[in-house]
Amino acid sequence: MPAVWDPQQYEHFRDARKRPFFELLARVPASSPSLVADLGCGTGDLTLSLAERWPSARVTGVDSSEPMIAEALRRPAPERVRFELADIARWSPPAPLDVLVSNAALHWLPDHAALLSGLVGLLAPGGVLAFQVPANFDEPSHRRIDEVRALPRFAPALASVRRGHAQSLAFYEALLTRFGFSVDAWETAYLHVLPGEDAVSQWLLGTTLRPVLTALGPAEGQVFLDMLRPLLRQDYPASPHGTPYLFRRRFVVATRA
Repeated sequence: MPAVWDPQQYEHFRDARKRPFFELLARVPASSPSLVADLGCGTGDLTLSLAERWPSARVTGVDSSEPMIAEALRRPAPERVRFELADIARWSPPAPLDVLVSNAALHWLPDHAALLSGLVGLLAPGGVLAFQVPANFDEPSHRRIDEVRALPRFAPALASVRRGHAQSLAFYEALLTRFGFSVDAWETAYLHVLPGEDAVSQWLLGTTLRPVLTALGPAEGQVFLDMLRPLLRQDYPASPHGTPYLFRRRFVVATRA
């Protein structure tokens, strides 16, 4: 069952979520690309920033979520920007791309060696693959989700629900170098101070928890959250100015020779 993504919930922490995109984009060495794609474009606002950076480029945003693409299509956009509903692992452009960007999407897909092998095949000579993936899967928030997922009440329904994952920077560097790319790779740890009650669970509701809650359905999903929230409050106590939440991300910019 495809996860039901909620554009409004995802946008709840919009500024924190968009910052890594621009830090990734700042390291992309492309001056005037003709064809640009954004895989996992979500609501499309960051896709539009690609069109602003490269005013002569044709830009395509691709996402597998109907609600996200519907939200993207509601945004005013120039004719050279288009959005497509498609599986980002199987999508192919009409011509080789000069820049392929993916922000916080590839971690949902399995077998990153095969995935990246396919993605680099979409690039033109001199093309750039730039992606960012969360790397928080060993942190308390994600371990707590795994802990509740493993309970007998939930485990059968969630057995086939994929958990996000990221490979090491060394893995990405070695693989892409073998494909003939020069690679710039780094990791950043952000300390977000999140506002509001149950702030970490609110953050997770926009991303990591969506496939889980979709599989469980409304009633069991609420029970899952009721069990998870006290654990998150224990690991991430709120302070008078918000809830500190450490979040790691890995970045890769690979340029084809």
